[in-house]
Amino acid sequence: MKRRFKTTIERTFVVAVLAGFLVMSYAPVFADEPPEDPEHAHDPDNVWTLGRGGQLYDNWMAATMHDQPATEHPAYPEKGTKRGYATWRCKECHGWDYKGKDGAYRFGAHRTDIIGVQGVVGMDPVKIQKIIMNETHAYTAQQLPHSALEMLSYFLSHGQVDTDLYIDRQSKKALGDIDKGARLYQELCVVCHGFNGRKINFASTKYPSYVGTVCAANPWMALHKIRFGQPGVGMVALTHMEIEKVVDILTYCQTLPQE
Repeated sequence: MKRRFKTTIERTFVVAVLAGFLVMSYAPVFADEPPEDPEHAHDPDNVWTLGRGGQLYDNWMAATMHDQPATEHPAYPEKGTKRGYATWRCKECHGWDYKGKDGAYRFGAHRTDIIGVQGVVGMDPVKIQKIIMNETHAYTAQQLPHSALEMLSYFLSHGQVDTDLYIDRQSKKALGDIDKGARLYQELCVVCHGFNGRKINFASTKYPSYVGTVCAANPWMALHKIRFGQPGVGMVALTHMEIEKVVDILTYCQTLPQE
């Protein structure tokens, strides 16, 4: 009886911890109100601010639980091949590598010939906010409330990295340490994705897509999502981690099964 009671307590504790984590992951942090501590929110070491800003760059609609626009973004070029809400995502024009027309999106299905966002690295986030809300970007306060705007602009100023230092653009090979990445993956990622990366299928049964598939095909996207998480779900973000360690994880993930 004593052992059974202890096991029940242990299970209750684990469930409580997981529930608390999920609540924090889904908390409505993008409400249109200023942060509780504005100075802390503008600290470049603020992991929460940078992490949520990275998710907004990925898909602000999923991150804020906002309805998807039904029409194309007014600044999306006619030559582009995407339609609807996809054209409203920051990454769709500026790229997962933040280099726009000078990066991985210089050709292919995502080509728009729009410049990247690395020109705003280090810029005053308040100035970036004005750029985001100008006529070209055409966002409204309903789409990007003030708190979300602050986080997105702070990511753009302080969260970007030069991906060419960590991923070979021609071969798409990540330039990290496989062994170090394997240890980190097994510590942090294996519970959700499995030891072979095939526990979650991102696509369909007929055309599956796993961790190894994504990391090999689009390492820039994978790097961004490892750092900042997947918008709208409870994926753990590694925003706090040194970029070299994140690249180690990406490098190892490229060795996992792709099908």
